[in-house]
Amino acid sequence: MSELITVSQATTASMHILQVVRQYQPMIGGLEEAVRNLSVELARSNGFSVSVLTLDRSFRNPVARLADAEVIDGIPVRRIPYIGSSRYPVAPAVLRHVQDADLVHVHGIDFFFDFLALTKVFHRKPLVASTHGGFFHTAFAGKLKRLFFRHVTRRSARAYSAICASSENDGTLFAAIAPDKVEIIENGVAVDKWRDAASIDLRKSIIAIGRFSENKRLAALIETVDALNRLDSAWQLTIVGQESDLSADDLRQFIRRTKRGGTIRVHTNVSDAGIADLIAGTSYIASASQFEGFGLAAVEGMSAGLVPLLSPIPPFRKLISESGAGAIIDFEQPEQAAQRILAVHAELARNHHVPRRACVEFAGRYGWGTVAAKMATVYRRAIAERSGQTSILVSG
Repeated sequence: MSELITVSQATTASMHILQVVRQYQPMIGGLEEAVRNLSVELARSNGFSVSVLTLDRSFRNPVARLADAEVIDGIPVRRIPYIGSSRYPVAPAVLRHVQDADLVHVHGIDFFFDFLALTKVFHRKPLVASTHGGFFHTAFAGKLKRLFFRHVTRRSARAYSAICASSENDGTLFAAIAPDKVEIIENGVAVDKWRDAASIDLRKSIIAIGRFSENKRLAALIETVDALNRLDSAWQLTIVGQESDLSADDLRQFIRRTKRGGTIRVHTNVSDAGIADLIAGTSYIASASQFEGFGLAAVEGMSAGLVPLLSPIPPFRKLISESGAGAIIDFEQPEQAAQRILAVHAELARNHHVPRRACVEFAGRYGWGTVAAKMATVYRRAIAERSGQTSILVSG
C-alpha cells in the first residue's frame, strides 16, 4: 500500500507565516479586518504559526506612536517606523523581521510589495501577495499610477509565487501584468459578527459602514437621502465608521448644509456590538463608493439581513447579480437615486423576508474558514516550490 504525501502538508504545524500590512489594529477598516480574520483562522484551523508586521503609526494620527509589539487575538504583532506619506510609506526595517518566516504574505500593492521583491535576492523568502484593490482607489495621479503599474508593479510581481486577487476585478487588472501568477481568492467575511441582526420588519432606514474617505463618496449618499426625505420624510440614514481623509465633523458640516440633516446621523469608534444595535433598527445597507476591491462592508451588512443599495462598480454589480437581492443605485444623480430607492422599497414591502433571507444565505459563502483553507494551499505550494520539494511516496 502506498500513500502520497506532500512534504509541505506534513510540516504545516512548524510553518511560520508573516503577514505584512501597512495598517493594523487598533486601526479599523476593511484591510485591517481582512488580515486579522485571516491570521486568526490560519492559526486556529490550519495549524500555522502566524504573526503580523505593520507600521508604528496610524495614517490618521501620525504623531502618536503605537507599541512596538503586542499580542492581539492571540497573534503576535510587531510594528516598525516609516517615513514618507500614507500613499507610499517607506519602511526598510521590514527586512530585519522576515528572517524567521517560512513565507511572507504582503497585503496591498505598496512599498512592502516592491521592496520585498527587490530584496528577495537577500532574504530569499517565498512571497505571496493579496491585491486588496491595488492602488487605484482614487483618481489621484491616475496617469502616473498606470505608468507605475505597467512597469514597476509588473517587475515586482515576478518575485511573487502567487498574486491573490481580492476580487474578479483585481484578477482582470493583475492578469495584464502577471498572467501566470494570479489566483482569485476573494476576501472572507466575518459572517457571524452581525448574522441575522437586521430588523425583521421593513424599515425606512439605511446604514453605511466603513472608513470616512473621499472615495466612499459619502457626500453623494447624503445628498441622495436628502432627496429621499423631500419625497418621504420618514427615511433615515446612519453613517458609522472610522475617520480617514474625512472627519466626522466634515460629514456633519455637510449634513447641516442639507435641508433635512436631522434624519442623518454620524457615529465613530463604535464597537461591533454597538453597530449590531444600530443594524437592529435598519433594513438597508448603502455604499456610493467609486472603488472597491471586493465590498467587504456590503457583504458584512448582507450577512445581517440588510438589503444592499450599491453604486454601479463591478464588484457591487457582482454582489447584486449573484445574491439576487438589492439594487444598483447611481448616487451621482440624487433625485433619480431617491426615486429608485422608493421603487425598491415598494417592491420589498410585498415580500421583504425573501430578499432578507437571500442576503444572509449569500453572505455565508464568504466565511473565513473557506478563504483561509484556499490561502493555506497557496502557502504550501509556494514553500514547496522554493524548497524544490513536490511530493514523496511513502510505502507501507
